[in-house]
Amino acid sequence: MENSLYTLDDSPWFEWVRLASVDSTNNFLKHYRPVCPKEMTLVTAEFQTAGRGQAGHVWESEAGSNLLFSLKCHPRGVEALRQFVLSQAIALAVCETLSGYAEGFSIKWPNDIYWHDRKVCGMLIENALQGKCIEECVVGVGLNVNQTEFRGDAPNPVSLRQITGMVHETVFILAGIVRRFKENFRAVGTGGEDGIARRYAERLYRRAGFHAYEDGGGIFEAEIRGVEPSGHLLLADREGRLRRYAFKEVRFLLPADGDGPALEV
Repeated sequence: MENSLYTLDDSPWFEWVRLASVDSTNNFLKHYRPVCPKEMTLVTAEFQTAGRGQAGHVWESEAGSNLLFSLKCHPRGVEALRQFVLSQAIALAVCETLSGYAEGFSIKWPNDIYWHDRKVCGMLIENALQGKCIEECVVGVGLNVNQTEFRGDAPNPVSLRQITGMVHETVFILAGIVRRFKENFRAVGTGGEDGIARRYAERLYRRAGFHAYEDGGGIFEAEIRGVEPSGHLLLADREGRLRRYAFKEVRFLLPADGDGPALEV
């Protein structure tokens, strides 16, 4: 594990709210109105009664075993058409932090974190707009840290403890993620977007070779050609045709364990 300063920001522009239980850290932050608003607010919870993933999915998490948190920030001058850079910023922060503990982590488009073919982290990003720009961004993260049994129907969950064989202090991991996200966030709007996009592309799950996917037309094999600033995924199939997808328009298929591939969710 890398040597870092594992302390959370105590500057006047940062606030950390710690909760024992909440329905959803994202919901809490969207309605949280402090007397003195901060530039960035972090809320953590030991347990979520209604943790949400993308497209209404439920995030399974054992109480006290994992990291459940949301960050609220206020981008300056980030247009709605470029909002995907914020998704890249948090995905990189998580992936690069976990890479200090083990090898094999990557970012499955758009922002899940995988260890090889297994999902260790999911995210939910919700933006509020003012005119053409983003006024407020709320990033929710569910990261499997010390959980060893998963009872839900997700086909491929894994935790950091299962990967490393060790119990981990969640606050150290959280501090590393927050530090990296702050660095990435500060780069947004100050000429650092290209660097974030480059690092994101280098960390992509299935960034090389042909793999199985499924869209409305059926199952096909393709290779990743890139991700546009808008967040659209570009795939090239075996016939060389370029396919462009928004989120939820294409599904990644997991490697087959038996007679056929299992659908990734």
